Amino acid sequence: MILLANGKVITRDGEGTGYIPDGGVVTEGSEIAAVGTTAELKARYPQAEFVDARGGVIMPGLINAHTHIYSALARGLSITGNNPTNFYEVLDGTWWAIDRHLDLEATRASAQALVMDSIKQGVTTIFDHHASFCQIPGSLMQIAQVTKEYGMRASLCYEVSDRDGEEKSIQSVQENKDFIDYCEKHPDPMLKAMFGGHALFTISDKTFDRMQAANNGRVGYHIHVSEGMNDVYDSLQNYGRRPVQRLQDHGILGEKTILGHCIHVNTAEIDIIRATDTMCVNNPESNMGNAVGISPVLQLCKKGILVGMGTDAYTNDMLESLKVALCSQRHNACLPNVAWGEVTEMLFRNNAKMAARCGFPTLGVLKPGAAADVIVMDYKPFTPFSDENIDGHMIFGMTGRQCQTTMINGKILMRDRVLTEIDEEAVNAKILESAKRLWGQLNHREY
Repeated sequence: MILLANGKVITRDGEGTGYIPDGGVVTEGSEIAAVGTTAELKARYPQAEFVDARGGVIMPGLINAHTHIYSALARGLSITGNNPTNFYEVLDGTWWAIDRHLDLEATRASAQALVMDSIKQGVTTIFDHHASFCQIPGSLMQIAQVTKEYGMRASLCYEVSDRDGEEKSIQSVQENKDFIDYCEKHPDPMLKAMFGGHALFTISDKTFDRMQAANNGRVGYHIHVSEGMNDVYDSLQNYGRRPVQRLQDHGILGEKTILGHCIHVNTAEIDIIRATDTMCVNNPESNMGNAVGISPVLQLCKKGILVGMGTDAYTNDMLESLKVALCSQRHNACLPNVAWGEVTEMLFRNNAKMAARCGFPTLGVLKPGAAADVIVMDYKPFTPFSDENIDGHMIFGMTGRQCQTTMINGKILMRDRVLTEIDEEAVNAKILESAKRLWGQLNHREY
């Protein structure tokens, strides 16, 4: 039993943010046992191990609803001759080039890097969308082994695509099926499976049929949709349908399916997404960095669509993405008074609702019975701090790097900014060797 207290507690339980000026959380096993003031919890649970938040902000762990482990080794990378002028060139010259060189060892190193960095920034659950067309079979199990070893809660899938030919496409379908089979045989509240798909312009009707047959309605899909205009042009020119209509034709939509990006969707497509109760994920920094446009988040939310927030691996800092989501929506609308409620709802509530739909226990709140995913932010406000302005402090004051303690599933994985279960220096050295090997293959020289 652990008592994490002596901090400003944000519960996110109920309609408001929920706030206890000097409080804490008691965890027993994988669940939260109690939430209250520091004094009352110390009196009720004198035998509990005490972890001092030292006046920091105690809050639910953050959830990243869309990321890419395969891009983790790209930090600082420049590929000779790669100077993209459009989105397709970004994909082909950077990300597809990387994943075509990722073998199982490099996939494992990528997972280690992203999971460690996520823990250090208060992210306790990730929805990953993986691609490693160099070596597909067994790649999801490599990632799963890392998430289990390091204690990260994760939903995994493989990115089905025809871009590297039919054999690789069939292997990617099989990789999803094999991992779904594994998760069914070994149910685990820490690990879930989805069925992944790349952008529609790289998926044929035949491949969609294979995906449907392999999944057989067992899990939801996690698929890129209308991130660039490539999807729209390809769907209209080759199939006579817009992307969301194509997905509907193939039975991909539904309450457990996640559509990533959804930038170039029209009103009719938004209505289909709502009618099928399909989920969407906004990735604001990545969209702006790739110059593909701004997702119509305000319209999606107004229609009652469940919209979450991801990073597309542009960063692992969810609070950074929160800030950019707000600014990008206001900039796009040319209105300085919109999107506050939508973007905070996306990160702090909708991501947890999406996790629940995908089979995870209760996340995103501090209350008895919820999963013991708790973080402490080293944040000492110099302005008034209360339940009236918590989200304002999140947007204008906090960053992921201020996370000082991370607990996932009742286990403290970082305390006072030191990873407790990982030899960070040793693991980083191995990751660096993998990165050097990858960069050398991409640029045909040694690093």
